[in-house]
Amino acid sequence: MINRPLRFATFLAPSIFPVYQFIAEYVGQRLGCVTQLVVGESFGQFASGDVDIGFICGLPYVQLTQLDPPPIELLAAPVLRGERYRGRPVYYSDVIVRRDSPFQSFADLRGRSWSYNDLDSHSGYGITRYQLVRMGETSGYFGRVMEAGWHQESIRLVCCGQVDASAIDSQVLEVALRDDPSLTEQLRVIDTLGPSSIQPVVAAIHLPDSLKADLRAALLSISDDREARERLAHGLFERFGAVTDATYDDIREMLAAAERAGFLTIR
Repeated sequence: MINRPLRFATFLAPSIFPVYQFIAEYVGQRLGCVTQLVVGESFGQFASGDVDIGFICGLPYVQLTQLDPPPIELLAAPVLRGERYRGRPVYYSDVIVRRDSPFQSFADLRGRSWSYNDLDSHSGYGITRYQLVRMGETSGYFGRVMEAGWHQESIRLVCCGQVDASAIDSQVLEVALRDDPSLTEQLRVIDTLGPSSIQPVVAAIHLPDSLKADLRAALLSISDDREARERLAHGLFERFGAVTDATYDDIREMLAAAERAGFLTIR
């Protein structure tokens, strides 16, 4: 154990922050230590020692593992509630448009406006880039592309007609639809990209191996607690499952395909 609070950081959607807060607190109780959760500012915080445990997207995980040495190590990954996930640590990117728009599939979006949450997002950016590579559309498929900052902002931009479409993390979209049922009258899903390996929980490599083992065990057993299951359900988490580096080969291969095509920036 280390003689200071364990520093957790989330680099993911703000709408799931309360669940990440609960997870950090629960792990602290299990390990008998104080924990803190902050919003991550830079993935360099793992190497600098400013962050110990992180909730991060699969794309930056893959990119961080390319460093020598990698500043992070896998702990576990969530398994989401719902038939579409089939008990696997995966999620989807749902392509949304306004309900009254004429678009019926991704193929209808040529020349239209598109928003993404941020460049480090697999669900909003990486898998969209891969979809365009697969289609052979690397020379300006969309008419306009804008960065929204968060999936929730992309949802708002689509609903108010400021952009035509966006790819939204399925977990974030399902939580948004649950919390604001009126959204079902404003938007619809016209396509689904994925599945992709879901965002993992990682530990900074500087943590002692024994502590990383304890963290992993706490996450893998959290769903054994009935009250914890109820809190996890708010973010659509069913449980946490074991993953290995190879779990993220799908995202690794999508990134490699974009690199081979010389298409790292959607335009």
